[in-house]
Amino acid sequence: VEAGADLLELGVPFSDPIAEGPTIQRASQRALDNGTTLDHCLAAVAELRAGVSAGLLLMGYANPFARRGLGRCVDALSAAGGDGLIVVDLPPEMSGDLASACRARDLDLITLAAPTTPLARMRVIGSGATGFVYCVSLTGVTGARTQLDRSLPEFLGRVRTVTALPRVVGFGIAQPEHVQALRLHAEGVIVGSALIDIVERSEPGQAISDAAGHLQKLRAATARDPDR
Repeated sequence: VEAGADLLELGVPFSDPIAEGPTIQRASQRALDNGTTLDHCLAAVAELRAGVSAGLLLMGYANPFARRGLGRCVDALSAAGGDGLIVVDLPPEMSGDLASACRARDLDLITLAAPTTPLARMRVIGSGATGFVYCVSLTGVTGARTQLDRSLPEFLGRVRTVTALPRVVGFGIAQPEHVQALRLHAEGVIVGSALIDIVERSEPGQAISDAAGHLQKLRAATARDPDR
């Protein structure tokens, strides 16, 4: 947060994270091997809320939440001080009960739109979205990329036609140049794999400072003139 993050996304580890590339798959498996559960993740939200004012989102797959009970998960997240929930593999057409539970607790249910999403379905996503729309930058899994898809501005333009909510781009965002390229087309970016890659490469005791240093560069790139 001190390095420039406006919100924090806490991933709930899952054994079959279908949208994730190798980096987050490894991180998820490490968490599972160490016994991390949904309860641990909710406790982390509560601990963070006691110390930071940034937005706190819980992100995961439907199975762990469904096992607990969607309503109970929403209640627990609200009690912990969370601000919203992302369920990667829950289609908007099947999210009615969860959306109602989130509204009752004043939580945002973040929905995802992809470049392949038809306009009619995008309208459904836009009509029910709260908080922001998670714009998936590519057709594939998560993981740092060297360059952005050239069609991304057109996709983000289509998203703007169905919602006035902020468009926040995730999947593949890794470098300050990516952020600079998106400044005129989106209102935010989500960076996960690139930071985990840095943590994995860091020398013992350097992971936090190395990741924070990269995040500061990404934050600086959000400015109109990143040199100022």
